[in-house]
Amino acid sequence: MKTPPAPAPSTGSPAPLKKALTTPLLYFFILGDVLGAGVYVLVGQVAAESGGAVWVPLLVAMCLSLLTAASYAELVTKYPRAGGASHYATLAYGPFLGFLAGFCMLAAGVVSVAALARGFGGDYLTEFVTLPVVLVTIVFLVLLALLNARGISESTRANVVATVIEVGGLLLVIGLGVWIVLRGDGNPGRLTELGTSRDSFVGFETSVNVAEETREPRRSYPRALFGALLTAGAVYALVGAAASAAVPQQKLTDSSGPLLEVVRAAGGVPPGLFGVVALVAVANGALLTGIMSSRLAYGMARDGLLPRFLTKVLPGRRTPWAAISTTTALSLLLALTGDVSTLASTLVLLLLVVFFLVNTSLLVLRRDTTPGPHFRVPTAVPVLGALSCVLLATRIEHDVWLRGLIVLAVGGGLGAVAASRSRRAS
Repeated sequence: MKTPPAPAPSTGSPAPLKKALTTPLLYFFILGDVLGAGVYVLVGQVAAESGGAVWVPLLVAMCLSLLTAASYAELVTKYPRAGGASHYATLAYGPFLGFLAGFCMLAAGVVSVAALARGFGGDYLTEFVTLPVVLVTIVFLVLLALLNARGISESTRANVVATVIEVGGLLLVIGLGVWIVLRGDGNPGRLTELGTSRDSFVGFETSVNVAEETREPRRSYPRALFGALLTAGAVYALVGAAASAAVPQQKLTDSSGPLLEVVRAAGGVPPGLFGVVALVAVANGALLTGIMSSRLAYGMARDGLLPRFLTKVLPGRRTPWAAISTTTALSLLLALTGDVSTLASTLVLLLLVVFFLVNTSLLVLRRDTTPGPHFRVPTAVPVLGALSCVLLATRIEHDVWLRGLIVLAVGGGLGAVAASRSRRAS
C-alpha cells in the first residue's frame, strides 16, 4: 500500500470537527439525501424508459447501489475521516487519483447545489410568489451556508424535519394512488409493462464525509446506511407503483411534476400543498449536498490536496467555515453565471468514476490493517460494485461522455499539480 501523502507544512494540525451525529441523525441524513428532490421528477423519467413497471428498475437500481454502499460501509468504519472517497483513493493509489476522486465529488456537489438553488428560485417558488431569481438564489445559498456553519447538529436536525415532510408527501402519493385504483379509475395492469432503464440510486455517498462528525461511526454508520437505503428503496418502489397504476404512462412521462398528476387525478388535495413539499425537498437536498462538499474540501485540504486555508474551523462550533464559504461561493457563481443544466448532465458519470475508485480502493486497502474491529464485506461485493459501475457507464449517452471527459481532463490536470506539490511537501 502506498504511504498517504504528508500534509502541507503548517504551524499545527487542523482543528478536529465536532462529533455530534447520532445513529438516528445519520439515518435521516442519508434518507433525506437519497430521496431528495429527484423523486418528484424521477418517476416520470423512469416511466419514459421502463414502461408501466416503474417499480422494477427502481428496485434493481437499489440493489446495484447496495453493492457500492457496502464498500463505503467498510471503508468508513475503517477510516472514519472527512474526505470520503478522496481519502480512500489517496490511501490506496496516492494523491493523483485521490485528488481526481475528490474533484469529481466536489464538482458534482457544487453543480448540484447550484442547480437546486436555481430550481428553488424558479418554477417551484413562483407557484406562491414572484421574486427575482438572482435575489432568491443569493439569499437561499447564504442562509444554507449560515446553517451549515452554525453546527452539524443544527443542520441535521433541520434535515430531520425536512425529511419527515418529504416522506409524508410521498406517503400521501402512495395513499392517493391506492385510492384511485380502489375506486376503479386506475389500471394495476400497467405494473407489468416492463421496458428498460439506466437510472440508479445516488445520495448515500455524501454521508461518508460526515463520518468524522459521527459518534461511534463503526457502530452507527452501517446501521444508518443500510436502514436508510432499504427505507428509500421501499418508498421509491411504492411511489413508482402507485403513480404508474393511477396515471397513464404517457401522462407521467410528459409531466414535469409526475407525482402532482397523481394528486390531481385523486382530487380533494390542494396541488399547492405539493409545491410546499417540493420546496422543502429542494432546500434539504441543497443543505445536505452543501454539507458534503464543505467536509470533502476540508478533508482534501488536510490530506494536502487542496490549499491549507480550507482546514480552518470555527473555534466554538468546530465547523469548517473556510470550506463552507468557498464551496458556497463556487455554487453561487455557477448558479448566477454558468449553464447549470449542461453541467448537471455529467453528474452521474462523475459519480460512477468515484464509485469505481471506491470499490477498487477497498480491494487495495484490504492489505492495510487498522486497530479495532470494523464492518467487512465479502470480496465479491466490491468486485461486483466496480463491474456495475462499468456496466452503467456504458449506458450513458455519447454527448454526456464528451462533456464528462472534458471535466475529467481538467480534474486530471489539477490532480497532476496536486500530486507534484504533495510529493515535494513530503
